[in-house]
Amino acid sequence: MKDIQIGMMGLGTVGSGVLKMIQDNEGKIVNITGCRLHVKTIVVHNTHKRRSVPLWDTYLTDNFDELLHDPGIPIVVEVMGGIHPAKERIAALLKAKKHVVTANKNLIATDGPELTKLAADNGVDLVYEASVAGGIPILRTITNSFPADKILEVRGIVNGTTNYILTKMNDDHLSYQQALKQAQDLGFAEADPTNDVAGFDAAYKMIILSQFSFGTRLTIDDLHVEGIENITSDDIKQADSFGYVIKLIGIARRVKESVFAEVAPVLVPKGTPLATVSNERNAVMVTGQAVGDVLFYGPGAGGLPTANSVLSDIIAVTQNIATGTTGHQFNNYRQQYQPASPDDVRYRYYLSLTMKDVPGEMLHLTKIFADVSASFQTIVQTATADGFARMAIITHQLSQRQLRELQAAVQQSPNNSLKLNAAYKVLEK
Repeated sequence: MKDIQIGMMGLGTVGSGVLKMIQDNEGKIVNITGCRLHVKTIVVHNTHKRRSVPLWDTYLTDNFDELLHDPGIPIVVEVMGGIHPAKERIAALLKAKKHVVTANKNLIATDGPELTKLAADNGVDLVYEASVAGGIPILRTITNSFPADKILEVRGIVNGTTNYILTKMNDDHLSYQQALKQAQDLGFAEADPTNDVAGFDAAYKMIILSQFSFGTRLTIDDLHVEGIENITSDDIKQADSFGYVIKLIGIARRVKESVFAEVAPVLVPKGTPLATVSNERNAVMVTGQAVGDVLFYGPGAGGLPTANSVLSDIIAVTQNIATGTTGHQFNNYRQQYQPASPDDVRYRYYLSLTMKDVPGEMLHLTKIFADVSASFQTIVQTATADGFARMAIITHQLSQRQLRELQAAVQQSPNNSLKLNAAYKVLEK
C-alpha cells in the first residue's frame, strides 16, 4: 500500500473539513485508491492558534518554503483564499512538479488559463472542483457526463449568501438590510459582503462554468454583473403578486454560435425548480441539446460540503498518480469566445418605474415604448403619498438593444418626471 503525503495552505473552515474527512474516512479512501492519505504539513498564518480539529502528527508551519521544498509531498491543497499570494504560491508549487487542488474561484476565474498551462508544461495536475457551488460536483459532471452533448445553457443560483438574503426577504418579509444582518450573524455573509451581494462571487463561478460548458475563456469584463443591493421589499411583493420570486441568477448560454453570460436578479416562476431553492442552497441547471434540462442541487458553501469536493479532487489526483496518468488538464475544451449580439439576446423584463402622477405621463411612457418597438404584457400602477405613482410592468420579449434604448430614453425624461428603478429578466414558465 502506497502512502501519499499531502500538504495544505490554510486551515480555516474548509481546510479543517478536509483534514477531518481524511482522518475519518481513511478506510474508504484506501479501498477506492489503494493509497493511504496523510496530511503531513499545513502552512498557516498563526501556528499557535487553537484548532477545532485534531492535528495528530500533522506539522504546522508559517514557512511556505518548508512545504515547497519537501520532496515527499506530491499533492498540495490550497484553501487559503484570495488571489495573492495564492497565485504566486500555486505557480511555485506547479514549477516544483507538485499537483495542486484548490477551491479558489477568484483565482481560477482570473488566472486559471495561465496556471493551467503552467501545470501542463510541468506534467502535473491542477484541479478545482470546489471552486464552484461548494458540495455540488458540477465541473467534473460537465466534463464526464456531457462530453458528446452540446450544452446550450447553464444557469443557476451559485451564491448561497444572496440566496439566503432573498429567501428571508420573500418568506419572512424582511428588508434587505435586516436579511443581510441576519446572514452576517449566522456566518453566511462576511462583515464586508460586497463580493457576494454585488454579484462578483457568482460571476467568477459563471466564468468557470462557461469554460467547462462552452470552452470559452471569459473575463469579468465580459459579463454584465448586477447584485441584489437595490432590490426592495416592493419589488419582492410585486414579483410575488405576478407569480414569481426574485433570485440572483447566473446565466451563460449559446446564442447562435456566440455566448451570452451575465449575473443579475431574475424573476423566476413559482413552482419551477430554481424558485424552490431556498436559504444558502445552490442549484445549477444544465441544458443539453440531447439530454434536455438536468438540475444539480445541494449546499453551495460550508466547511464539510466544500471539503467533500476538495477531497474528491485529492482522490482523483491520487488515482492519477497511482496509474501514472497525471498531467492532463482538468478541462480540455477550448472554443473562441464570441460575444452575443445585443439584438439576439431576448427576454421578457420586469420594470419598476416611478412617475409623476399627473395627466400625460402615461402617454409619455407609452411613447417611449413605442419608439423602441416594445410592448407591455402586464402593467400595474400604484399611487404613492408624494404625488408620484409606482409602475410595475412585465414586457413582451425585448432585445438587449431595445432595453438599453428604453433605459436611455427614460433617463432623458424632462424634469426627472420618470425614473427606472429596476429592470430584471423574467424567466419563462
